[in-house]
Amino acid sequence: MKKKLLSLAAIASASVLVLAGCAAESDPAATVTVTESAGGSTTEGAAELSGSILIDGSSTVGPASEIAAELFMEVNPGVRVSVNISGTGGGFEKFCNGETDASNASRYIKESEEELCKTNGIAYDFVTVANDALSVVVNRDNPLQCITTEQLATIWNSDASGTIMKWGDVDGMPAAIADVDFQLYGPGTDSGTFDFFTDEINGESGNIRNDYINIGEDDLLAVEGVKGGAGAMAFIPYSYYQENLDNVKALEVDGGAGCIAPTLENVQNLSYAPLGRGLFTYFSNTALARAEVLAFAEYLVNETTLINTTAGYVGLTPAQQEEALAKIASLVG
Repeated sequence: MKKKLLSLAAIASASVLVLAGCAAESDPAATVTVTESAGGSTTEGAAELSGSILIDGSSTVGPASEIAAELFMEVNPGVRVSVNISGTGGGFEKFCNGETDASNASRYIKESEEELCKTNGIAYDFVTVANDALSVVVNRDNPLQCITTEQLATIWNSDASGTIMKWGDVDGMPAAIADVDFQLYGPGTDSGTFDFFTDEINGESGNIRNDYINIGEDDLLAVEGVKGGAGAMAFIPYSYYQENLDNVKALEVDGGAGCIAPTLENVQNLSYAPLGRGLFTYFSNTALARAEVLAFAEYLVNETTLINTTAGYVGLTPAQQEEALAKIASLVG
């Protein structure tokens, strides 16, 4: 796994202290009220839960899901939650074949995947579990501070292969890097991040140049490449950027409303467009009918601040949290 998990007991204690100490001065948009649930740490029946939960899917959502699983199992020792990573596409394939209880995704399910679920009688819906500011990162010595979505499209679309090879091949780039060759890092085709970025920036999912360095599902490979390459660029989840502030620099993105930095506030107020996005966990209705799965789904939402702060993700707003809990309730019926 790409993230180093700390002692979860220490994390939980530290996070509670931090949240308690900062609640009075924090931004209301970044503060949520945690409600009791079947998976909560103080409910009397929590210790009675038992069973196993199998989750697969997105490498973006996976680290937060893994932390949530560890925290949940500490208060529900009779439940085993396993989190695997095969990419959003790989996760949906297993989920729609009935092999998993839930599927982490950094994009919405595709029509072809919907058909597979339908064929196999898998009824489902998604729950938003976090927010993400997909971050465009460059080497820290790169003088560029902001990039437009048009410039990103020029660099990354399929027509750029073999033609847009240096920073100077793109209009508006600093003279200091004009003669520097691009070194581009991006995820594989099973990644929801791949689909999201190519759709939002290049106008079509899968429309991308064929000469970038494919990192598969390992975003830390992109971080290492950008850290060591003067002309390097990558697009990575916000959490990986936050973990590597000393190694890479995130560019502000101008989607038509000026240069906007990838920050918690800008994601939650929707100004970081078009690269702000929701992160999801899809649950099958049959899985949610089991007490341990329902408790875990509610835990993901109720403990959004603890989980996402620990993981370096952008948590849910109170409105998103309320919406997610309502959706879980409707899924259960």
